[in-house]
Amino acid sequence: MATQKVLVADPIAEKGIEELRAAPGLEVDVKLGLGEAELIDLAPSYAAIIVRSGVKITAPVIEAGAGTLRAIGRAGVGVDNIDIPAATRHGVVVMNTPGGNTISTAEHAFTLMMSLARHIPRAHRSVVEGRFKEGRKGCQGVELYNKTLAILGMGRIGGEFARRAMAFGMRVVAYDPFLSESRAKMLRVELCETVDEAVAQADFITLHMPKTAETTHMIDAKRIALMKPGVRIVNCARGGLIDEAALLDGLESGQVAGAALDVYEVEPPPADFPLLGRDDVVLTPHLGASTEEAQENVGIEIARAIRDTLIDGTVVNAVNMPNIDQKTLAEIGPYLRLAEVLGRLAAQVAPKQPDVFRINYTGKVSEVDTTLITRSALKGFLEVSSGEGGVNYLNALGMAEDRGLRMTESRPVDPSEFTDLIEVIVGNEEESAAVAGTFFGSQPRIVKLRNRFVEASPEGTLLLLENSDEPGIVGAVGRILGDHGVNIASMSLSRNQVGGRALSVINLDSAPGPEVLTDLEKVKGIHEARAVVL
Repeated sequence: MATQKVLVADPIAEKGIEELRAAPGLEVDVKLGLGEAELIDLAPSYAAIIVRSGVKITAPVIEAGAGTLRAIGRAGVGVDNIDIPAATRHGVVVMNTPGGNTISTAEHAFTLMMSLARHIPRAHRSVVEGRFKEGRKGCQGVELYNKTLAILGMGRIGGEFARRAMAFGMRVVAYDPFLSESRAKMLRVELCETVDEAVAQADFITLHMPKTAETTHMIDAKRIALMKPGVRIVNCARGGLIDEAALLDGLESGQVAGAALDVYEVEPPPADFPLLGRDDVVLTPHLGASTEEAQENVGIEIARAIRDTLIDGTVVNAVNMPNIDQKTLAEIGPYLRLAEVLGRLAAQVAPKQPDVFRINYTGKVSEVDTTLITRSALKGFLEVSSGEGGVNYLNALGMAEDRGLRMTESRPVDPSEFTDLIEVIVGNEEESAAVAGTFFGSQPRIVKLRNRFVEASPEGTLLLLENSDEPGIVGAVGRILGDHGVNIASMSLSRNQVGGRALSVINLDSAPGPEVLTDLEKVKGIHEARAVVL
């Protein structure tokens, strides 16, 4: 067996490095603090590179290693520092460690909540500064017992936080638009339909949501006004989920009794950050994953993944490709890409709290092994709906099960209008949303959306309009998009009956800002305007 070299370019646990060095046929070099130019020079010599968040693996680095470089491992969840499209183009598998720091982050968030409740940092300073009696009088806290906790985001970390809160006797309510009722019951949390409903009844609030256009500043002045006076807020998830200016106003007015932040809109916070030095605020420097165990776990996990990929071709926790041979990939590759886009689209039009994910295959596609195609659709759905990162072909089914999502496959015998058709249906007992795609020759197309036949290219940004079927709508839409400099690439209209409701699906050259959607919904006859990113 020819020797394959592995470059460890960021610090990982020594046990992980030891496992790599113990593997037959692997040679390991540890070289830290490398810049792009150095990596470009070194890449052609290595079959795999392991990083954390410090070193960037850019397209030029991947291109330099093309032909030799087989795998890139990220010891952690985020892969923002790796050029995924470039890796995919050059056949380089990118792997991460999605579960290695779950406990660490959940514990840190819980520690911040405890620190808020009992004024631990302020009490510590009072003793150190010789103000013992003053500290005893000024640091009276509150108990967690019998208090209501609102968890915004019930993924892996939110679930671990809930378990710990219930052990302290807290009542736990939760908001997660993709958590089903059945899963909520299993977790023993009370599921809320809206963020407003959750925060209005909470004594403590903890955030565990991804940062998206919908969740940015989800805690703003309006929501703070809905909260109980004296609420305490914890954010160990993503900077930007909280409007920090609104939080400051809430603290100064007394509406918010305290806040604990591990993440910030700007990191590190500037010297004039207004929350610095406040007794009612606890701040830590992005320490959620900073435990010995978490760092050791992710280091060992990524080392084993790289070892297995290089030695026997086993791929785990891949973020950009399945573990299949080239012949099979050539056969089902187009279906994989179409299914993933349909899953992403379904996540953005599905009803809240879905518990069923069904995929139907009709025509030629029903004759092939659809296992990976189904997982591709599920992967696309979960990447958007959970926002947690780390979703891949291998763990998609487990993640769906964790969220109470029942996945089924079927091959309807009824004839279809299309030679090939992949249909994804997501919903619950009350409502569902269906999207479907096919191929016109070699070109993929979305041909069904919200139970109506359409035709749209499955790429970029789609503008979805629910409007009355009446003259003047198309002209008004074109004018508004033109005024905002948004160009239309293609457009499809579908109506249920003349004069009834119509669905307009518009491919755009760029994503419209929220002000564009607001202007569109002001047009008489337009009932809903939504942009979805594929």
